Amino acid sequence: MAARTGHTIKAVLFQVHSIAGLILALPLAMIALTGAIMSFEDEIVDHLNAGIMQVAPHRAPMLMPDDLIARLKVAQDVGKVSAITLSSDPAAAAHVRFARDEGGGRPASLYVDPYDARVLGSPRGEALFATVRRLHRWLLIPGDAGGWGRPITGTVALGLIVMLVSGLVLRWPRRAGSVKIWLKPNLGLGGRGLHRSLHTVMGTWVLPVYLTMTLTGLWFSFEWYRDGVTWLLSRPQLAAAKMQPRMPPKSPRAADRSETAQPIGFDRAWTTFQREEGDRFSRALLTLPAGPGTVLRIRSWAKDMTLEATRDEFRIDAVTGQLVSAERYADKTFGEEIVAAIYDIHRGAILGWPGKLAFMIAAALMPLFAVTGILLYLSRRKLRHPAQKPLGRLVPGE
Repeated sequence: MAARTGHTIKAVLFQVHSIAGLILALPLAMIALTGAIMSFEDEIVDHLNAGIMQVAPHRAPMLMPDDLIARLKVAQDVGKVSAITLSSDPAAAAHVRFARDEGGGRPASLYVDPYDARVLGSPRGEALFATVRRLHRWLLIPGDAGGWGRPITGTVALGLIVMLVSGLVLRWPRRAGSVKIWLKPNLGLGGRGLHRSLHTVMGTWVLPVYLTMTLTGLWFSFEWYRDGVTWLLSRPQLAAAKMQPRMPPKSPRAADRSETAQPIGFDRAWTTFQREEGDRFSRALLTLPAGPGTVLRIRSWAKDMTLEATRDEFRIDAVTGQLVSAERYADKTFGEEIVAAIYDIHRGAILGWPGKLAFMIAAALMPLFAVTGILLYLSRRKLRHPAQKPLGRLVPGE
């Protein structure tokens, strides 16, 4: 009875695994390949643009952000500035980013000399990686994060989890303690046997990586998942604060004030940040509020920190210069460090360049599973429905 039940469960899992694989093969391969392309995006972009990211240090102080932007607009017709990256390195260029225009497009960013606002150029590779990123996250579906692409990629990720778990159960060998059975493909086989060996053994190799990618990728797809992880790993007061609605409704009076308010700048927030941090930071990303608010966000990285996760985050009122909040990486608990490192874990950067390389290779292997899985499905159909002999023809030996 137990054997029959186990056989039935495996048969159901096999059908689930096969159907999910056929439906998700193409989007999974696309998402994985674009992720592999982005694995070393920072290094590639830095290499391509080494000539415009550095300037000759001056004895004169760097321009204040608002002065730099004002001079830039006088020299060149540019759109509305949304963010600027400044560095404590006197030889580093400032990086200016722009808001989306009325058509929804985003102008190319510019590297600018922080001493005289001279335009050094637009970064090469930026448009390519922006397209690859939109394909990876939202499948190029209109609306980007606000469209259907976000929940679709999240659903694909959930489907991959189902495939990974069902695949592991289906291939569980009788001699589970044998490392050779788990990790060594039988390359001496041919046809269907080879396809099955590659599909199952290579799947075992990359299963931990795929599970890590998927569980962290869901963070970017579903608010309920993000809130759940935050509640589980953060301190209660921080978790409650981060689960508040992103855009609380404003009163009509507040809306009227925001419509008549003058555009805000960077200078007062930048002055407050410099007073708080001194020369401890390596680079700082100043981002204006996307809506009508006045609170400017500054993310900064210390000189000995290279990961995206190891940042401090300040929120400063751009009108008054008052420090609204400060989240320092050094003050985070272990769980909060994990929450902050979701992106670095997702791409393997938490393990340094070897981790990024391993994750890139695993992502690049995803089409192998799509191809071998489809070949196995077709071969099963062929075995299940063998070709019938044509009537009226002689068969040798009859």
